[in-house]
Amino acid sequence: EDFGPTVLGKPIEVISGDHQNKPDLGVSLARRWVDTEGVDMIIDFGNSAVSLAVQDLTAGRRVVMHVSSASDALFGPRCSPTGFLWNYDTTAIANAIGKASVEAGNDSWFFITADYAFGHAMEAQLTRVITAAGGKVLGQVRHPVGNTDYSSFVLQAQASGAKIIALLNAGGDTTNTIKQAAEFGLVAGGQKLAGTTFYILNVHALGLEAAQGLQVVTPFYWDRNDASRDYTRRWRAAMKADKAPTHNHAGVYSATLSYLKAIQAAGTDEAMAVSKKLKELPVDDFFGEGAHVRADGRMMKDLFLVQVKSPAESKAPWDYYTVLNRIPAEQVVRPMSEGGCPLVAGAS
Repeated sequence: EDFGPTVLGKPIEVISGDHQNKPDLGVSLARRWVDTEGVDMIIDFGNSAVSLAVQDLTAGRRVVMHVSSASDALFGPRCSPTGFLWNYDTTAIANAIGKASVEAGNDSWFFITADYAFGHAMEAQLTRVITAAGGKVLGQVRHPVGNTDYSSFVLQAQASGAKIIALLNAGGDTTNTIKQAAEFGLVAGGQKLAGTTFYILNVHALGLEAAQGLQVVTPFYWDRNDASRDYTRRWRAAMKADKAPTHNHAGVYSATLSYLKAIQAAGTDEAMAVSKKLKELPVDDFFGEGAHVRADGRMMKDLFLVQVKSPAESKAPWDYYTVLNRIPAEQVVRPMSEGGCPLVAGAS
């Protein structure tokens, strides 16, 4: 809508595929698109393992833009000259929610952790950030993925007396933990919940009564300013929906718009030339005002620490978040010198 139906005189076409969270299937789809169907750019993914596999396949040949995958390896050891990460990542989440919360006085933590690689990685990263900021981790408990009864875990967290109970899980695990935390009165008793991967749609599904007080980090909130509200108005009209767009909806739109602008500036859709322009041009749109793309493909945009409102605080449909803090990207995104990306050896 902001760019038009063509670029360099050619129509813009969109196709989609379902990788079913299977890296081999994702690679198969990407290979067919690239080798036989002439696809120039692949975007979104929604699964870090699929993102990494497709980025390896397409490096130097096609642009890939990761919006809903959060692995920091995408701009680290597995970086690509034509790969870009447009949203948050695991390191940035830990730095943002841990450092900002401790500085706000929330200096004691307890973790409820999903017992697999993501949960373990978040546990290690958050512990590092919290202790460096002067806080303490009072304990942790791990649960199997797809668990249904979280009562024992919630009770251990409640008994710890920690100011913040961090939910190092995702999807249904997070939703069910929050529901049971509400049943046991964690937030009503003065403790706060912090989520690591959470969407505004989850708040809507849970309801404010259960989700109130939860603190999360988000790259985008629809009601933050005039630009985000204007995007939401247009998105709702296009989708014929009354709900709010998530940070993934906004991120995909932003990344696609930047990609098309880079093609126009480069005068070609060749992947390396377009990638060079993506790293030269500012982003500066409703999603990433003042943002830019580093040499390792990481888009540097600020994040927001938000807290879910209580039912009494919410004044309109989807009025769910209070923005507590805007966190500059430079404070939370891993420096290039620490990432291990071979494209930028020695860069800071």
